[in-house]
Amino acid sequence: MEDQLDRLDRNILSALARNGRQSMSELALKVGLSKTPVQARVKRLEKDGYIRGYSAIIDRERMGEGHVAFVQVKLSDTRSSALDAFNRSVQGVPEIEQCHMMAASFDYLLKVRTRDIAAYRRILGERISSLPHVAQTSTFVAMETVKDR
Repeated sequence: MEDQLDRLDRNILSALARNGRQSMSELALKVGLSKTPVQARVKRLEKDGYIRGYSAIIDRERMGEGHVAFVQVKLSDTRSSALDAFNRSVQGVPEIEQCHMMAASFDYLLKVRTRDIAAYRRILGERISSLPHVAQTSTFVAMETVKDR
């Protein structure tokens, strides 16, 4: 499916990734097309799933969610049913901002966002450690976010 994207599509996606709120007229100027063809391309990119949605970038520090921890998770079972159970359960923990299955000495890497270290400790003990098939976790606390996009 990726082969269907031409240079203009890629430029549109790049511009929208930087600013999803710009008008079609602004976008058209940036990519060198008129408004109507840009609108048609954006609509097609949305329909084809290249654009999955639009969102606001929230200042998590101001929201009182400035503590970031990365958690390596090892599972006791890595058969498909166990992975599926873990994957489903992770969806129900709002503090888990990202979850990646890894090709490493551990199975998953989680990005967990909380108010502070005490809140993180509660989430780790009560929610993450009790996810299906979790055998071991290792936590790495971020001291500062240098780049986030």
